Amino acid sequence: MSNLEKDPMEGTWGCEDVAGPVLELLEARQVVLGRTTTVRRLLPNKNRRMVGAWCFVDHYGPDDLTKRVDSYDVPGDAGMLVPPHPHTSLQTVSWLFEGEIEHRDSVGSHAMVRPGELNIMTAGNGIAHSEVSLPSAPPMLHGAQLWVALPDSVRTTTPPTFNAYADLPKVTLEGAEATVMLGTVAGVTSPAPAYTPLVGADVRVEPGRTTTLPLTPEYEYAVLVVDGSLEVGELTPGFGEMAYLGIGRESIELVASDNGVRFLLLGGEPFEEQLVMWWNFIGRSHDEIVAARNDWMASIDAHGTSRFPIVPGYDGDALPAPALPAIQLKPRPRSR
Repeated sequence: MSNLEKDPMEGTWGCEDVAGPVLELLEARQVVLGRTTTVRRLLPNKNRRMVGAWCFVDHYGPDDLTKRVDSYDVPGDAGMLVPPHPHTSLQTVSWLFEGEIEHRDSVGSHAMVRPGELNIMTAGNGIAHSEVSLPSAPPMLHGAQLWVALPDSVRTTTPPTFNAYADLPKVTLEGAEATVMLGTVAGVTSPAPAYTPLVGADVRVEPGRTTTLPLTPEYEYAVLVVDGSLEVGELTPGFGEMAYLGIGRESIELVASDNGVRFLLLGGEPFEEQLVMWWNFIGRSHDEIVAARNDWMASIDAHGTSRFPIVPGYDGDALPAPALPAIQLKPRPRSR
């Protein structure tokens, strides 16, 4: 997904000492993407910019696609329409709760993103992709788009790739079930590639039930509520809210609302490298971001280059990059 709005929190940040177990509510900002989609952006957040290597979290929907407009040139509640756009030094993690999105990318992948199926794209030094809700898509669209920062050891050398997993492992807990998207939960490991110690899971807790999630003390964690609400300590995050849990926990007790709750569990070892994040690029310096932007604009002019090839099968123009800020991107801390 393209970060089409200039985010005031974007810039450079690195690892600082992460506190031990904490409870902190992270509220979303409303952001308009493309021509048709409004999302709730949880990361970067004014108080917390990363959770492990997770550096970007958008939650969108549920959107009723029966309100689809006749022309995508007219703003409307018409699902996803994000033209080809670039990424560097990250992985995109696409996860749907309802609906369907067509994915195409510059390595030639063409896939349908569907509920419960993980689609993970590794950018390496450069990749481009598009995301579109087709006219044949189911009537409702609800999902999350997340980014994982790649470490310096692989971020420019690992080949750009796309992986899809239709049958992910599940974990049964007391009163709950978790689908393991990335990493390991309760001894069950996802087959998806991860380049830093990381975890991501889609968790459902039965109405009114209390469940205890096993955690890794060296990881920091957050939970993003996508349906219902829950109690975690003194916090009661509801739909579209994220609770940051800090590090140092071996487990945490969660209580579902009377209607049950569904949430994403995100975590990982605190990311120790400094990042520069602007638009759809992640790098390590201002100059690196400038070079990536220039390379993307050159690719548009040339109809594809070695760093950013065209996206086969997409009928339309690629998305130009916005203008760079007039100031040097400066370091920012991981948290306030």
